Amino acid sequence: MLKEITMLAVVFLFLSCSTTDEEPIVIANPQIGVDIPLNFPEFNAAVYANRPTQYGVALGEELFFDVRLSTDNTIACASCHMPGNAYADHNVQGVGVEGRIGLRNVPAIQNLAFMNFYNWDGSRLQLENQSLVPIITHEEMDSSILEVMSKLEGDDTYTEMFRNAFGDAEITPERIYTSIAQYEYTLISANSTYDKVIRNEGVAFTESEARGYETFQQKCVSCHSTELFTDQSFRNIGFPVNTSVDEAGRARVTGDMDDYMSFRVPSLRNVEYTAPYGSFGQFETLRAVLDYFDDGVLDADNLDPIFKNNSNRIPLSELEKEDLIAFMKTLSDAEFVSVLND
Repeated sequence: MLKEITMLAVVFLFLSCSTTDEEPIVIANPQIGVDIPLNFPEFNAAVYANRPTQYGVALGEELFFDVRLSTDNTIACASCHMPGNAYADHNVQGVGVEGRIGLRNVPAIQNLAFMNFYNWDGSRLQLENQSLVPIITHEEMDSSILEVMSKLEGDDTYTEMFRNAFGDAEITPERIYTSIAQYEYTLISANSTYDKVIRNEGVAFTESEARGYETFQQKCVSCHSTELFTDQSFRNIGFPVNTSVDEAGRARVTGDMDDYMSFRVPSLRNVEYTAPYGSFGQFETLRAVLDYFDDGVLDADNLDPIFKNNSNRIPLSELEKEDLIAFMKTLSDAEFVSVLND
């Protein structure tokens, strides 16, 4: 059954001026009911500590689309995490201020309320700690949280929005991070053709999709498991290596060379909308990824056993590739993407 966050939060705003006392004004700020879709895991712990509210989400959305978070007022979160692409983009690697090229491909940011790690290397464990990263990164927004705050202060729209969300108009780093996270927690995608088939809503797979689903269960589900279509593990799967001296995959976080060039397994939901693929956009198409798996991946000491124990490849026939792509396209949630575009 669907689970719903139903508690209501009320923010009491006590407004006063320097010369007169005023009666407190009470503004309701209800928590937004966010359903856990069928067979999805529980929310991560951070969601329960920062439950989305009506005004918190509205503030977070405003900030997410505000270019003033970047140093030259040209790049917003949504400039790279584009709604029409399931919050990814079509660049090989992220493009920030002044056309600077980032280290990695921009990941989609859907169903984040259920994730245990963020970023390709899992460098952030809570979404509330993630939004500062693009703000201060040279290749992305190249700003600082103090610079962002100075731009927002005195803006009447933000004054009202912070007051509604938090009880007063004070702008703090924590409130910025908290509200952006609340907005992102509401971005849940679970209404694809696949979901409708699983929920027995009178929709059926085509013959090709059904064969693809069977092949997926045999050859892909070890990594792309659960209804999130990722097991959230970090794996080296032998993709072509980013030659940047700044790249080491998960090892950048752990310092353990056993994690070298291992990356978080991406979700396959809405994968049709998020090309190119790989940690730095190594593959233009899904077919190119499957061809690479079939031909054989790069060897490495820490290559994932799924490849290491099978001659460094996942053998696939031409029909299996066609069917797998057909199945993966059933994970496209057109309603999710179209709502984001409205």
